[in-house]
Amino acid sequence: MNRVVSMVVSVALAGAISSVAVAAGKGETTYKTACFACHGTGAAGAPKLGDKAAWGPRIKKGNATLYKHALHGFKGNKGFMPAKGGRATLADADVKAAVDYMVGKAK
Repeated sequence: MNRVVSMVVSVALAGAISSVAVAAGKGETTYKTACFACHGTGAAGAPKLGDKAAWGPRIKKGNATLYKHALHGFKGNKGFMPAKGGRATLADADVKAAVDYMVGKAK
């Protein structure tokens, strides 16, 4: 019985790790195809990938706020974030994965 439980737990854990890896890869892919134009150059006041000073105050607002701004757009004192980076066809999950990717690079 312990062996069966161990196998089930191992399979479940492997699936969870695989899902995380896929999400991380999707975030990077979405960043490279949809977000880089602004977040790679700083256009429209966008915080650049890996810029801890620029991302820090945004990260402090929490993921819910970051997701909301990325999904629905935001106009701030320092710039403008179009909804879904101007790519309305992006899935919400892909936008969130890209946000997670960029946040991870700024920590």
